Amino acid sequence: MKNLYITLLSFMMLTVSSCEEYTDITPKGALVIETPEQFLELVSLPGRGYPINNFQYLSDDQWMREANVIGRTPNIDILNFTFDESVDRVSLMTGSSFYNQAYTYINRWNTIISLVDNSKGDENVKRLAKAEAKIYRAYDHFLLLNTYAKGYDPQTAATDGGICIMDKFDLEAQPAKSTVAQVYDFIQRDIEEALPYLQEKPTDVYHPSLAFAYAFKAKVHLFKREIVAAETAAQKSLSYNNQLFDMVAYNAKGGPTSLAVPAADNIEVLSYMYMTGYNEMNFGQLYIISPELRTLFGTNDARFNLFFNATSATNLDQGSNTAYWGTQYTRFFYPTVGMKTPEVYLILAECYARENRFSESVAVLNTLRAKRIVSGTVNLEVPATRKETMELVINERRKELLFGFNRFFDLKRLNTETEYAKTITRIFPLVNKTVPQKTYTLQPNSRLYIVPFPLSALTKNPKLTLNTDEKVPF
Repeated sequence: MKNLYITLLSFMMLTVSSCEEYTDITPKGALVIETPEQFLELVSLPGRGYPINNFQYLSDDQWMREANVIGRTPNIDILNFTFDESVDRVSLMTGSSFYNQAYTYINRWNTIISLVDNSKGDENVKRLAKAEAKIYRAYDHFLLLNTYAKGYDPQTAATDGGICIMDKFDLEAQPAKSTVAQVYDFIQRDIEEALPYLQEKPTDVYHPSLAFAYAFKAKVHLFKREIVAAETAAQKSLSYNNQLFDMVAYNAKGGPTSLAVPAADNIEVLSYMYMTGYNEMNFGQLYIISPELRTLFGTNDARFNLFFNATSATNLDQGSNTAYWGTQYTRFFYPTVGMKTPEVYLILAECYARENRFSESVAVLNTLRAKRIVSGTVNLEVPATRKETMELVINERRKELLFGFNRFFDLKRLNTETEYAKTITRIFPLVNKTVPQKTYTLQPNSRLYIVPFPLSALTKNPKLTLNTDEKVPF
């Protein structure tokens, strides 16, 4: 076989016990990849980043400081925050770190999938390397699809524009865009082909486990409204890892100021990946939650009380009822774009709600809340209707799955169902009295929910077309 010469950036760990402490990224030069074990090692990629800046404020959960909006030249953040559909977003998005990085990772997975079979060595290791690369390839396609395309609608998915599927290593490829249904078919095929060969306890935390793979499978089924399959996959994931971090006990011990919980000690984490990097939560002032979400938390929720700052005069508009994440990553590791066990519980609760099994749905929510609510009413009462039960599930998702993609993706998928679609209204500013206060509205069918492909990608691939009615400036 031909040896694979590939230039890699190697992330070296200082210790085995903590996955947060790294030296600087060190170029290792041209490495010869020729054994199955080396291909398997390529799967491990600490610090994978999925920046959310192209759509961070297209939800009802995040907020901007007034000084960053009033009197500023509108950028993509301000346009999204004010739900402005009149401006040409395409010309503003000359490039996208998220788009580039996701496809760069896909090329990495394709390198492994395409070449590992030609290496000399253990066939079991080859199958494992290929399986791990496939589950991650599916995950990256899922993220891209739910960012740049319409949420899955079984009535229109076969014709709705999706993204380009990359199923082989080719830096110069110009594939045609697939439909939403075709991309989901590809994602699910990768998942099913990977599952038989994945491990319950992989080599390190940067390799996908069976608990993660089944959690992701459940999520894909949920997004497609394949409820029975989603329920089965969620239960399978929980059979491998059903642990919940006890924030009530953590609060009693003094929380992050008294006891650090680095990534290696957070028992809920199923996958280690980040918005921007492992230290992203150091910059908490970038992650301000809306008055609506802060009110939803109430006063007795450890998820808010332990980690958020609601009093800073430097990073918040006093009187706005907003708050920002105020806990450094070295004090508590919070996964933002990866998956964790609470999401699996929430998937299961939603499946039960959609199947009209209201008491079972609420029982799952109460299992989670027992580890989150520090005083007062812990157990929710069982509603009489599916819509009310779904509202409880959705509210818990908002409080549990903060930042990253989760609320943006949830709004998109739920907006395809009349029963759960939401019109978001945002009154702004709340404090500044020198400019008129306005109400901004984001309709469930707004084109803003579909992020335009970056101009750099549109220019390179003439077959790639927008999924909205916006115009390409060339």
